[in-house]
Amino acid sequence: MSKLPDYTPPKVWKWENENGGQFANINRPIAGPTHEKELPRGKHPLQLYSLATPNGVKVTVMLEELLAAGYSEAEYDAWLITIREGEQFGSGFVGINPNSKIPALMDYSTAKPTRVFESGSILLYLAEKFGGAFLPNDPADRAECLSWLFWQMGSAPYLGGGFGHFYAYAPFKIEYCIDRFTMETKRQLDVLNRHLENKKFMCGDEYTIADMAIWPWYGAAVSNSIYEAAEFLDAKIYTNVIRWAGEIADRPQVKRGRMVNRATGPLEKQLRERHDASDFETKTQDKLESQKD
Repeated sequence: MSKLPDYTPPKVWKWENENGGQFANINRPIAGPTHEKELPRGKHPLQLYSLATPNGVKVTVMLEELLAAGYSEAEYDAWLITIREGEQFGSGFVGINPNSKIPALMDYSTAKPTRVFESGSILLYLAEKFGGAFLPNDPADRAECLSWLFWQMGSAPYLGGGFGHFYAYAPFKIEYCIDRFTMETKRQLDVLNRHLENKKFMCGDEYTIADMAIWPWYGAAVSNSIYEAAEFLDAKIYTNVIRWAGEIADRPQVKRGRMVNRATGPLEKQLRERHDASDFETKTQDKLESQKD
């Protein structure tokens, strides 16, 4: 292993604004808003403020799945929060999520408007709001589903903030950091691969919020959709994860959910805001027509 110059931490750490990396301009050691900005509000009771990162995709997939399952009251407005521009630090967004992370949800259908933040919490909230949709009924199966939901919430930071940051976003490569988080990412993929050996979905034959939570991160890792690291991770060996990820990716609801609040990539796969089911056709077509002009 190559050796970096020794670093002795100071007695008291001080914040240096210019710390390098793609997210240096928005990373900071303090909470709270940086500016006053009210959030827009659309016509539906459910108002989502998000971005099509893996955490944001979890929720838009869930909402599209609910609508496809016949829950018409799951109609929603989705507003784009551009995190690289610091929109998550606006006063309106911080009022919903004091942690300043996407996604954040407001439900105005309740007697007292309900704010919900953290993607796993939003999935569970929506499942319970709509009568246990995408949650197993059997107590033991429900416990299994929630265990995998919280496994994802605890594990994915090692994939994203650990491996993804040091492999793809850090201003320079550090072998120790990449090795450490690659090892943990591959261990997690092996956990999933072993678990899915004789299961269609995370909880057996039933597609649940556990799949919706895990797929945007780990499905993206094996399909090379994040960090362009599938070859580096030797993802092809995780055959059960690849099979599971492909089956979920083929769902029309998932394809729609992936488009919502997406502002990069092919125009036909972008839907910066969503306010009606027809937006998937009209707004994406408008973009393509505009590009021709």
